[in-house]
Amino acid sequence: MIAEEEESRKKGKVSIEVYRLDRHPDRSIKMTAAPYNYSYIFKYIIIGDMGVGKSCLLHQFTEKKFMADCPHTIGVEFGTRIMEVNGQKVKLQIWDTAGQERFRAVTRSYYRGAAGALMVYDITRRSTYNHLSSWLTDARNLTNPNTVIILIGNKGDLEAQRDVTYEEAKQFAEENGLLFLEASAKTGENVEEAFLEAAKRIYQNIQDGSLDLNAAESGVQHKPSAPQGGRLNADSQPAKEGCSC
Repeated sequence: MIAEEEESRKKGKVSIEVYRLDRHPDRSIKMTAAPYNYSYIFKYIIIGDMGVGKSCLLHQFTEKKFMADCPHTIGVEFGTRIMEVNGQKVKLQIWDTAGQERFRAVTRSYYRGAAGALMVYDITRRSTYNHLSSWLTDARNLTNPNTVIILIGNKGDLEAQRDVTYEEAKQFAEENGLLFLEASAKTGENVEEAFLEAAKRIYQNIQDGSLDLNAAESGVQHKPSAPQGGRLNADSQPAKEGCSC
């Protein structure tokens, strides 16, 4: 198995992360195969009321599956996926936050340093739409000015139960400078597009210079070139200039 992974790594097919426990059982040493198979990391957050389908959207995007009995998130959940954006491979690190009010104090800390925010409501529950202004206020106050926010009307497959029109949500998005899509975590409709559209806008902000990659709060990391020899491990850390220790 190791030989197969090494062969795949040489061909550039996979990026393997290994956690070594042989030397220090009480702490893992992370070793990442090189070269990286992505150029950027974008941090996303998903926000909105409880029960709007935030976790289901994340699961559909990362696993391409629908979770029929999706449990309510306690605190935050996390997922990743690599996708191509304007010819560049980008790794999305996605934080799915709990919608319950009692977790707001905890989840607000995850807003900082987010490059993108998916603000979700349920098209069949008007109350979730009415609360968008509160979620948007948090997003504006706790993220950087260049954070890309996309409004997502989830559960588009339940058209017969619609309680919020497409037109009014679109108007809300336009008035607040948001991207907007209706989607369905169940069928997968527009789920990929939602994450991709936000990523395209973030990448555009990088290209036009409006997003400072050196700022910690940008929510974007540009991956450096692979180290000489193609592998970094616990025994071969790069020496610091002028350091004899």
